[in-house]
Amino acid sequence: MSSGLAAVATAPSRQDQDAPDPLAELRDVSLSYDGDAQNLSIERVNLEVRKGQFVAVVGPSGCGKSTLMKLVTGLLPPTAGTVFAHGRAVDRPVKGVGMAFQNSTLMPWRTTLGNVMLPLEIVQPFKKERYRARKAHELRARTLLETVGLGPSATMYPWQLSGGMQQRANLCRALVHSPELLMLDEPFGALDAFTREELWVIMQSLFLRQRFSSVLVTHDLREAVFLADIVVVMSKRPGRVIFERKIDLPRPRTIEGSFEPRFVDLVHELRSKIVEARA
Repeated sequence: MSSGLAAVATAPSRQDQDAPDPLAELRDVSLSYDGDAQNLSIERVNLEVRKGQFVAVVGPSGCGKSTLMKLVTGLLPPTAGTVFAHGRAVDRPVKGVGMAFQNSTLMPWRTTLGNVMLPLEIVQPFKKERYRARKAHELRARTLLETVGLGPSATMYPWQLSGGMQQRANLCRALVHSPELLMLDEPFGALDAFTREELWVIMQSLFLRQRFSSVLVTHDLREAVFLADIVVVMSKRPGRVIFERKIDLPRPRTIEGSFEPRFVDLVHELRSKIVEARA
């Protein structure tokens, strides 16, 4: 893919031959919820997510962005085409995935620390050592909470936390078991603008620290450009990948930098593609 502000291919293409195989890949994937080939949610989508790569998916409402999340993680089987994880066709939910949604979904009867530790109780190999390694697991969770500024809130319950604090805890819970792939479905959409920006910076710090792969679904183009290595634009329903943009801005990125001409140009370019997609 080219860099800078020149347009890239309108559909994903294979990276250089020396690049590693994709961690997750969709090849000519279509999906119809009712099995009707004339009523597709997404159509012939090709998408690659490589190790350590942050991919953002944007597009008009109803274009199938969230459907992509379910396909990548094996929660939905495609009507046509194939979904791959680690080079193997997916026929069941994919293991080693972290997920965070617009609503924090924290359990109200658990403390912040207890919520963050939940994956360590149910995901292997942590589950089998949950009793023997309890102190190590707790230290792991506390360290992550400290990283996002929630160390003092470890003993608080979700209802005692602000929306932004809940989402920080939600991100910690999604990452505490070191997933290879993190799926983010509009995790900051319900927050005010200043809190969203604060969490972009925190999300970027976590990404640079752990170097997981991630797929972010968002309506916020500034958010997509701030966080992603590649932004994928989808058409209106049935959703198709109509454009990809490599974001070659250096990291770490700053909120102040999101108002600079180069950043703004990328946002406007993506916006123009979505306007075309809605036509």
